[in-house]
Amino acid sequence: MKNVAVIFGGRSGEHEVSLQSAKYIMDMIDKEIYNVIPIGITKDGQWFTGPNVREGLLQGEVFGHPLSIRLFGKDRGFMVKKDDGWQELAIDVVFPCIHGSYGEDGCLQGLLEILNIPYVGSGVLGSAVGMDKGMMKTIFTQKGLPVGPYITFNKYQWEREKDLLFEQIESFGYPLFIKPANLGSSVGITKAKNSEDLLRGVELALQYDLKIVVEKGLIARELECSVLGNNELFVSTVGEIIPGNEFYDYNAKYIDDNSQIIIPAKISSEVEKEIQRLAKAAFRALDCCGLARVDFFYDHQGNIWLNEINTLPGFTRISMYPKLIEASGIKGKELVMELIRLALERKEELDKLRRDF
Repeated sequence: MKNVAVIFGGRSGEHEVSLQSAKYIMDMIDKEIYNVIPIGITKDGQWFTGPNVREGLLQGEVFGHPLSIRLFGKDRGFMVKKDDGWQELAIDVVFPCIHGSYGEDGCLQGLLEILNIPYVGSGVLGSAVGMDKGMMKTIFTQKGLPVGPYITFNKYQWEREKDLLFEQIESFGYPLFIKPANLGSSVGITKAKNSEDLLRGVELALQYDLKIVVEKGLIARELECSVLGNNELFVSTVGEIIPGNEFYDYNAKYIDDNSQIIIPAKISSEVEKEIQRLAKAAFRALDCCGLARVDFFYDHQGNIWLNEINTLPGFTRISMYPKLIEASGIKGKELVMELIRLALERKEELDKLRRDF
């Protein structure tokens, strides 16, 4: 029986969301095929494993055995500390479940590449670019994909060129959305209706990231679809989110129960096919694999705008990625098992590459 490590928690503003996703994933793994190893990372970056590690993180405590990572020699991998000392922890495949910084942005993926352990989802490049909203939009634009007006800048630029940047941003017209470049789950996002909101929004976003993105607020419907696969891609039906709050913020996603989700979205078959085509194009533009949720805007003039891609979407009870996949005929257990299979399949392909010259 192979060991699947589900890694969750982490040093991210999405720590709590990760714990919710991890429960869904661990519940969906077929225990007759795989042995599940929970690995929790605290908010200060300590790694632990054990049957109750997730429950401990929920309470802000530590339940479990400390983990270490050995990067040297042939026996690279995870080590667990028990009463009789450090022991090797055999892991055959990893299901990363850390949203945001250090888990979804290529950092964890790079570590697993060094350890030569297969993992679910996109590689270092796709994860990193998919996390950075500024670079993501740059690549989408270069690929000719429809992206709304935006500007990206860092803290250094804001401190030294505030007046110039302010003028450029306001030329878009209000409303505006201010976002940390490298976070998800709407953490640190502000909808600005005037200059005072804009200033407050930039200061808030810079508390979460050194780089931020400001986008023109489009008057449009919010549509999403899910992508599954490595080479041959399955794209789900399209769903719509009608936010109960000012926009689909963190509270609307995970706390309040006042948003409306419509699956399938009430759109024409032509619009659905175009969104599915663009979702595939976005997935391939960033060299993604495994899974992704792709978000769109559909305005009243009939224009479709690519908003962003999420390479490690949430797996909570209200998350759109599994809901859209299930509405397209693939149940939760089947989905999770397929994602693990795709991870192992990709590793087999990589192992066939030559390492000498």
